[in-house]
Amino acid sequence: MNNKVTDLLKIKYPIIQGGMVWCSGWRLASAVSNNGGLGLLGAGSMTPELLREHIVKCRAATESPFGVNIPLIYQEIDGIIKVILEEKVKIVFSSAGNPKTWTKLLKDNGITVVHVVSSSKFAKKAEDAGVDAVVAEGFEAGGHNGREETSAFALIPQVRKAISLPLIMAGGIGTGAGILAAMSLGADGVQMGTRFALSEESSANVEFKRLCTTLNEGDTLLSLKKLSPTRLIKNEFFDKVKELEDKGASADELLEFIGRGRTKTGMFEGDLDKGELEIGQIASLIREIEPVETIMKTLITEYNDALKKLKSTNEW
Repeated sequence: MNNKVTDLLKIKYPIIQGGMVWCSGWRLASAVSNNGGLGLLGAGSMTPELLREHIVKCRAATESPFGVNIPLIYQEIDGIIKVILEEKVKIVFSSAGNPKTWTKLLKDNGITVVHVVSSSKFAKKAEDAGVDAVVAEGFEAGGHNGREETSAFALIPQVRKAISLPLIMAGGIGTGAGILAAMSLGADGVQMGTRFALSEESSANVEFKRLCTTLNEGDTLLSLKKLSPTRLIKNEFFDKVKELEDKGASADELLEFIGRGRTKTGMFEGDLDKGELEIGQIASLIREIEPVETIMKTLITEYNDALKKLKSTNEW
């Protein structure tokens, strides 16, 4: 398949792996890139020097393009940018912040910049900031979400009308049929987090992965809306946050309870009770932890099968 996204990122398939904290290390990123997609290193859970180590290892593990995902509000952003420039990373996906802050510097250094948004308003601002493409993420996605709580199915057509840049859909995609649906809505590619977070190569704790493969509809909900809306698995930590929110806890009180390292505790270290467990709604469709190679082959087969089925239906 050749389209705006594959041409921009120089990849075989318009499938991008989400740059997820505690999941997206060099093993996952290189595996996705080696199988025709675009792997991303999740810098949001790395120190600058750890990111450098993962870039070096990823480069040694794949000859295909890969990139780095940067939450722009990350406290070590200056050091992260410095490493990206020194290591001559070619692709950066930015999120959670103003794209104007770093886009010009990155592009002046020959870097392709893609920014993640949750609304058509912010998509237009990203386009005006000079990014090369936009990821529009619906609130089905795991982890941090936009305050608009717009589903991807409603979001993509609106963003498509607002911008002319290559458009990537994220949120609630875990199958080849989902990829076809995204294309039908106007997307040029997809970004998948949950599907790859539950792969063998993901650096997430295996107990976290196993829990995710048992989830059913409704087992994740948006929480922490006074801070940053975050999709979480219902567990002891989630219940305590809900209790505090129901009592009218302030943002400062919530921050005091959460403390530091909650996502690491849950997703990386495997404390399924006290940890902050982030995963998308599509987890309820995933029942096996598979290698990336198998996942990619399945996605392509499902996409082609869904396309053939669609073409065989009678026209209205």
